[in-house]
Amino acid sequence: MQRTTNGDEPVLPDPERVDPAVLTALLARHGWERRGGAPGRYSRWTPPGSAPRLHDTDTGTCAGTAATGGGTGTSLLVPEGRPRGGRAGDAGYADHTDLLGEALTALARSAAPSARAVLLALTVPGDEIRWRREVPRIGDAVPWLAAEQLRAGARAMLMAAARAARQTAGYFGERHAPHAAGFLEQVLVGPVTGGHLLTAYAPVPDGRPATATLLRALQAARDAVDYQRATGGMEAFDAAVDLGVCHELAEALVRLVRGTEGMEVALAWSPAAGPPGGFAARPEPVEFSPGDLPALEAASARYLRREPSVPVRVTGTVVRLRRPVPSGGGSVRLRVLAGADVRQVRVRLDEEAYRIAAHAHLVGLPIRVSGRLESRGGFRRLTEATGVTPVHVDEAERDRLLKSLHGGVDTFEDACGGDS
Repeated sequence: MQRTTNGDEPVLPDPERVDPAVLTALLARHGWERRGGAPGRYSRWTPPGSAPRLHDTDTGTCAGTAATGGGTGTSLLVPEGRPRGGRAGDAGYADHTDLLGEALTALARSAAPSARAVLLALTVPGDEIRWRREVPRIGDAVPWLAAEQLRAGARAMLMAAARAARQTAGYFGERHAPHAAGFLEQVLVGPVTGGHLLTAYAPVPDGRPATATLLRALQAARDAVDYQRATGGMEAFDAAVDLGVCHELAEALVRLVRGTEGMEVALAWSPAAGPPGGFAARPEPVEFSPGDLPALEAASARYLRREPSVPVRVTGTVVRLRRPVPSGGGSVRLRVLAGADVRQVRVRLDEEAYRIAAHAHLVGLPIRVSGRLESRGGFRRLTEATGVTPVHVDEAERDRLLKSLHGGVDTFEDACGGDS
């Protein structure tokens, strides 16, 4: 990466690492207009809506020449080949890198709003996801709560897509939460231009399953809403589960649409990677309006109500024990190590099973238990528990588990106290 000489200008990518095909694809995506050039050598681009200038000819004008008029235009010369000595069979030319460097500098100095977006997409490669909400504004300012709702709704939508990319379900609760959080850690957020607009960049190829699932699920949700509004039936929402629609996605859409005149999500694939198989190269934005809220709310409740419990066999460390009297059964909380895609579960045990769990906790051993992971409460409760038994591990693994356990329980009273 390199910086321009003006400290107020953005960080620029190294021109030697910029693919001209990616740059021209981004210019076209953001509305820049191609105005001639020398085929096989370079192309000339001007900002959206800029009128052609009398001196815009195919020769004799360098990259970054300012336009007349309002000062929002820039004429860019973008080379189409590779540097001399690049790919086999490509003749190239010596000033390839210089032309790219001049084009990038001209973008940094351009007053066109889209110029910064192009530079950002070059610097932060990935699939671009953009949320836009039509909310009341005073100038470019929006209410504080509206800005918070946008960020929270976008986060919930990405988390839902990451979970559905791993396994489709009508309701996830706490399932696959660590996987979704890991995906979110890789997502980058673009500069905030207002509380009504948010742009994120998902990594490619690691994040591609989630972004592809997000687009497919949004399109399926749009179709299901249209079907429900036309017929009153909810069958389309049931079929949409296999395409990634779920309670969490519906809730995210409700949050983003409520209090607005409309909301849209637009996705643009990384130009370097291209679109995944089966998807359009330039997907249309998916829009939702306040009139869609009843259908989305009904779908959210339907998914929550209909998701069944799941039979599991969980291995976990005991992090909390509780029983109301010194004898008899009680409840324990397990930090799940294997057997379920949740972080923790609560289990109600009879006296003998509770004694086994307490002893395993004291000696630092995990336990294994079978039961049904209930959807109520977010798949955090295990019912019909049977077969509670300690899991014997080698000394090194036992020490690791003890360190993990002690790191999560501050006091003995926390381990044996009330279960909130």
